Formats: sequence, structure tokens, C-alpha cells
Amino acid sequence: MYLRSTPRRNKDGTEVRYLQLAHNVWDPVLKRSKVQVVYNFGREDAANREALQRLIASLTRFLDPDAALSAATDGPAFTESRPLGGTWVLDALWRQLEIGKVMKRLLKGRRLDPAAERVLFALVANRALAPCSKLAAARWVNEDVAIDGLPATSDDACYRAMDWLIEISAKLEEEVFHQVANLLNLEVDLLFFDTTSTYFETEDADEAVPRDAFGQVVPEQDATDDHKRKGFRSFGKSKDHRDDLPQVVIGMAVTRTGIPVRVWSWPGATGDSALIRQVKDDMRDWTLSRIVWVADRGFASERNRLHLRKGDHHYIIGEKLRSGSAEATDALARQGRYQEIRDNLRVKEVRIREDERFIICFNPEAAQRDEKVRERLLARLTTLIEGTDQLNATKRAELRGVISTKPGLNRYLRTTPGGLLRIDAARIKAEENLDGKYLLRTSDPKMTPEDIALGYKQLLEVERGWRDMKQIIDLRPVFHRKEQRIRAHVLLCWLALLLARIAETSTGQTWPTLRRELDRITLGTFTGPAGTFQQRTEITKSQRDLLHALKIDAPPRIYQLTPPSR
Repeated sequence: MYLRSTPRRNKDGTEVRYLQLAHNVWDPVLKRSKVQVVYNFGREDAANREALQRLIASLTRFLDPDAALSAATDGPAFTESRPLGGTWVLDALWRQLEIGKVMKRLLKGRRLDPAAERVLFALVANRALAPCSKLAAARWVNEDVAIDGLPATSDDACYRAMDWLIEISAKLEEEVFHQVANLLNLEVDLLFFDTTSTYFETEDADEAVPRDAFGQVVPEQDATDDHKRKGFRSFGKSKDHRDDLPQVVIGMAVTRTGIPVRVWSWPGATGDSALIRQVKDDMRDWTLSRIVWVADRGFASERNRLHLRKGDHHYIIGEKLRSGSAEATDALARQGRYQEIRDNLRVKEVRIREDERFIICFNPEAAQRDEKVRERLLARLTTLIEGTDQLNATKRAELRGVISTKPGLNRYLRTTPGGLLRIDAARIKAEENLDGKYLLRTSDPKMTPEDIALGYKQLLEVERGWRDMKQIIDLRPVFHRKEQRIRAHVLLCWLALLLARIAETSTGQTWPTLRRELDRITLGTFTGPAGTFQQRTEITKSQRDLLHALKIDAPPRIYQLTPPSR
């Protein structure tokens, strides 16, 4: 049965339409079907339309929802929905940085799948949106997300693309840096550098092989006494407090606005001290303007400082106040007034050497925190040594050994010539003089003490970068075993963090907030007699504002139309 609208003419010649419920019946005499009216609703006006709607609602009460929908429409069926907004935005930023363009250019002349660039983008998007192993990433592309230009991929394609990424990494990193600098008009006068480590869920370190000073493998026949033998995944001082597991060391250079411009990977047994020299050498040919390198106390060796000053470069490096060095002691002993600057910070410059400047920074709030921490430590230490005068020498020595494993407590403990345990009052007084203070040294002759102090304080951007790399981009756990795949994994994480940081800088919102909002833009797939088409959801005001801030157009409403196969 069906509804039809039949026209009729009145006596005055005007046309009036009538609604009829009809069906087709077969006429065996005429040997054709003819229309048979079951019910006449009368003239087609508003009142009859309302009555018709009530009738339809009454009829559909006797049908389940699917049957009611099928009865109401003869259109396409909804088959699936996938998130689109996150990959759409990341892909637009990928194009703005011309990463895909560079990769496609480097692909020319290679016997490699032309979709390798799309596969690498998918792996980067996976780190930013739904981090998982590379095996699961292929399934994510095939079943869970919409990526323009990549309807499907395979595990093998992902691994081949990662191997190719390592081959082009040097050229890609340089071109990406210059594109980022041009796109965001970056101030690269300050570059912050720091390292972290990531561990592997395995008990065995990699076989030791000869490596050069930069951690690259040297063929056995070319190895000399200058080359050190190290496995890539090896045991070292873990910054994740997992000294029981093999690790690799990762370094990152970040601008003052938090944009990561490059990453490095070294064997897990590599110490921090010499790494910044390699970093400076690697970026030497990038035609950078005058740069001031900012690093923490682990890179403060004299050799590093001399290396960083080559060319028109300078440094701001933290100095250990408790190192006992003559320079730190002399700087703290100098008299002078502190200059009040912003962020509740006070600074005082002291001159010790002709070629370096020393800045003492003091934060009153940090001083109060240091005092409270020391009071808790002293209360705990007092409880531990109370009544120990009655113990024999052996028992006191045992307790002394236990306390020596706790640096915070051991700092305030002294032993008398007779072997008695006492609180070190002189050490407490010395520590009080250090509350809330840290010491900086710089070779830059022009920067103001305020700029030096605030510049060093921005080193927190690197720490935030490591935190996001591990928690949001999910740097660990690493599921790869081969060195080249591990290096490629680190590069993928860097590219994901780079795109996320650019999105944050443009919108002023955190990446988790952006990711949650953008993933609400989904792509629905519909299939019917006319074929298959994909249509996105309507863009909300908040989503439209985000796209506008990022200078990205919204996805087309009708995304794809495929006629039925014949």
C-alpha cells in the first residue's frame, strides 16, 4: 500500500489535490495492474495531514524500531560510524608543515609503496589519538578511524614505512624544523635541551657492539680503541626509577614556546654529560641564527660550556649549589641586593669570572617549602637516633649504615669521634642559606638577569614535553626489539607531539581537550540501492571555533559516494 496525491478540478477550474491510500491489484482480464483506492482521506490540507501523522504514529506502535524505520523510509541503511575530526585536523597540520610533500618527494625513484607517506601519517595520528602497538595500529586504521587517502593498511606496510622513516630521518628533521619556524615564526634564540629514558619489559640487554661517540654502530672491521662497545637497549641510570630493566636514552630540543624541534636516541648506558655537544653539532648546519642553549646541571662541565660557545652561540646552564665548587661558594658569599622580577622571583648578579656571569635566583615560596621539608626530615631523623647512646657500637654502626642509604636524612647526620649519632647543626645552618635558591651561569654578555632567570625557568617546557610524550603520546612501553625500529618509534612520537603542540599553541587548549572535542566529529557510512555514501556529523559551534583557530576548513559534508557494483 502507498499514499498518493490525486489532482481534481473544481467547477471553477481550480485544481484541488486529494490524499488516497491505495494499492495495486492485478486485473486478469486486462492482464495488467490497476490502482485500487482503499481509503480516501479527502482534500490535501493541513488538517488532513495532521490526521495522517496521527494514523502513522498509531500504526508504528505495532512495529519494532527497525521495522518502523524501514516502513517510514526506503532510503539507505546506516552501517557504521568512525571518528574523523582528530585525523582531519592532524592531516591538515601535516600538510601545513609540508611533511607529506617532503616524504612524497623523497619517495620518488624508490621501490616502495606510494602509500608509505599515508601509512606514516596514520602511525603518527595513532600516537596522538589512540596510542597502541604497530600491530594494533594497523587494525585501528582498518576498523576504527577514518583517514583520508588510506582506507586500509597492513602490519607489514607499517614496518616497511618505519624502516624507510629512518632512512630519510636526517633530511626530514631539517626540513620539518624550517617549516615549523616559518609557519609559527618561531623565536629560536633560546633552545632548551634535556634528556630522559624509557625502559623495556625484558630482562636481557642487547648484545654490545662498537659505537662511535654519537652512539651509532660501527662495523667490526672499522672498530678502534676509540669506539665503545654498547648495546642499544642496555642498563643505565634510569630516570623512570627502573634500573632493573634495560633502557634507551632520548634527548629533545624545544623552543621557548614548547615546540619540540628535534629528538635523538642513544644507548641506555650513555651518560648525559657529552650529549649536548652532539646536539649542537647536529644542528650546526641548519643555518640557525644566534642561539642561547639552555640546559640543566647535568650538562655543566667545562668542556660542554666551551663547546656551546663556538660560533655565535651562548648558554644558560644550572650550577649545583651543593657541589662545593669554588665558583658556587664564591657566588653565594658575595653580598648584594636582590632585584624583584615577575613570577615571585628575585635575582642577583655576581661577577666572578670575566668570561661568565653568575645569577643567583631566589623564590620565597620555594624557600618556605624547603624549610617545611627539612623540618619533616629532621623530625624523622630525631626519632631514628633517639636513645641510640645506650646501644653498643655495632648496633649504632648498623643504624648509621641504614641512614646512609637515605640521602635526605643522611645530609643532616653526623657521627661524633666516640661513634655517637647527632644532628648536624652546622649543616642545617648551611642548608638554610640555600632555601629557595638556585645558581645559573651564562656566557651571554647582553641578556638581562631577568631574561636569564626566566629563560632558565622555561626549561620546564621540556619537562612538560617529556611528561606529555610519556603520558599522552605514550612513548612507553616500546614493543620493538630492533634498534632501527626503536629509533623510528621515537621519531613517530616526536612528530605526534609536534602536531599536538602546534594545535595547542594555536587554540590555547590542551591536546586531550582538543582530542576529545574533535573525535566527536564522526563519519557515518550509509548503504542502499543507489550505492554507498559517507556523511559527517554536523559541526557544533565549539568545533567550528577550534577549526577557525587552527585555520582549517571543516571536512566536506558528503565525504564519499560510491555507486553500486554491477
